[in-house]
Amino acid sequence: MNLTNSTARALKPTAPPCGPTSAGGPAPTDEPAAAHQPAPPDRPTAADRPAGNASPALTPLGLVTILLGAALPMIDFFIVNVALPSIEHDLHASPATLEMVVAGYAVAYAVLLVLGGRLGDTYGRRRLFLWGVAAFGVTSLACGLAPGAWWLVGARVAQGAASALMLPQVLATIHATTRGERRSKAVALYGSVGGISIVLGQVLGGVLVSADLAGTGWRAVFLVNAPVAVVALLLAVRSVPDSRAEQATRSDVGGALLLAASLIALLLPLTEGRAAGWPLWSVLSLVASPFLAWAFARVELRAERTGGSPLLPPSLLREPGVRMGLAVGLPIFTGFAGWMFVSAVTLQQWLGFSPLKSGLTLIPMGVAQFASSMLAPRLVTLLGSRAMTLCALVHGTGLAILALTVLWTPYASLSPLVLAPGLALCGLGQGVQLALYYRIVLAAVPASRAGAGSGLAATVQQSCLAIGVATLGSLFLALVPGLGMRTAFATVLAVQLAGLLGLALLSLRLPRRLG
Repeated sequence: MNLTNSTARALKPTAPPCGPTSAGGPAPTDEPAAAHQPAPPDRPTAADRPAGNASPALTPLGLVTILLGAALPMIDFFIVNVALPSIEHDLHASPATLEMVVAGYAVAYAVLLVLGGRLGDTYGRRRLFLWGVAAFGVTSLACGLAPGAWWLVGARVAQGAASALMLPQVLATIHATTRGERRSKAVALYGSVGGISIVLGQVLGGVLVSADLAGTGWRAVFLVNAPVAVVALLLAVRSVPDSRAEQATRSDVGGALLLAASLIALLLPLTEGRAAGWPLWSVLSLVASPFLAWAFARVELRAERTGGSPLLPPSLLREPGVRMGLAVGLPIFTGFAGWMFVSAVTLQQWLGFSPLKSGLTLIPMGVAQFASSMLAPRLVTLLGSRAMTLCALVHGTGLAILALTVLWTPYASLSPLVLAPGLALCGLGQGVQLALYYRIVLAAVPASRAGAGSGLAATVQQSCLAIGVATLGSLFLALVPGLGMRTAFATVLAVQLAGLLGLALLSLRLPRRLG
């Protein structure tokens, strides 16, 4: 399998990736009364505790623990990318099987996110987080010890399901156990985890495969998860507070099955159809997906009207803040997924970078994204929703610089250092975008529905990532034979730039003040 095909198969969306609070209404106060002495910096103040919720406030150690749990699924998708050629050689895996190693994880992850959030609402988010972390560690061992290719595929599907149990509890716990300034900072940290995890996954994967620790080769990219999961589990037992919906809810089996069917019908052909030459099954699946989504919506509406317990309450989508936030996410995540795909192919195939060097090239973007996500709360205080407008323009400027750099710089001079300025600007814009996406979506979600809201936000993110690879990735591969990789790369960046300009215009419709 040549590098172009290997990379194209590898870079399917997931991951991860990438917290919350709101549109409309006055900002909640987060300062203690003047008569009171401020609490020590490592303990939540009274104003940081969730109003009307008996759950203990989230401590700094608890926040670190759940963010570690959020990073694991995101890292794991990208860490496997650089291992696929070794897996192909060692397990004699066919190209279609390698596709399933990536797609099986991504589809199971996306399909079960809302259900994972709902289970946390019902049975306790701490409990589901613990189950998810433990299952992630066990399934990672199963991947690392896989004796054959299809065993690895099955273990990857199970690993995606474990990730779907774990990840929604992170945002839901933040939403249910914090408020005010503490919530804003926690959400900003959550947003930064996505970008850092992507870069770390690429770099760590290259390091582990190249090091071949004790002869483990590609297996190390999975085995390394087990001790990390054990540490996260021990920390979670001590530091993660429990929270759940105020009233127990019945299972929505019909809704869960229809949601799974509609997402599989959409995501599976998008991730597998192009590589398979768009066979009949993929076309029929895409045609069926909107009808399955319509059936799911009808079932959920009926359940809510009759006092049932819908998996995804339709009333969530009637909240303007939720709808606007989801709309904002479309250009963010479709563009990001397309960028990750075409940049990896361009760096490795056209410029001849190794997987490790390719990952290291993205470090300026990851560092800038982390820094900007930390500044996001302060930027929102100064600019309100116009912070999204500004970051879209900064991100777009970075893409324009990258495109011009690739078009005008001689091939031999295109080094990681030359690409760094454009990458850094992209990271600055992305860090604020991710933080504000979750902040806008979850602002209008009641704490009792935090799991469902978190699952919805993450599911939209995962679906947009799949769509981004399928559309922008396919456009890129279609342009390469006629225009060459240099021009094809610049063209895809131009399309993403158009999406960011649309994001800037859409953000002008947001309420100026974000809570």
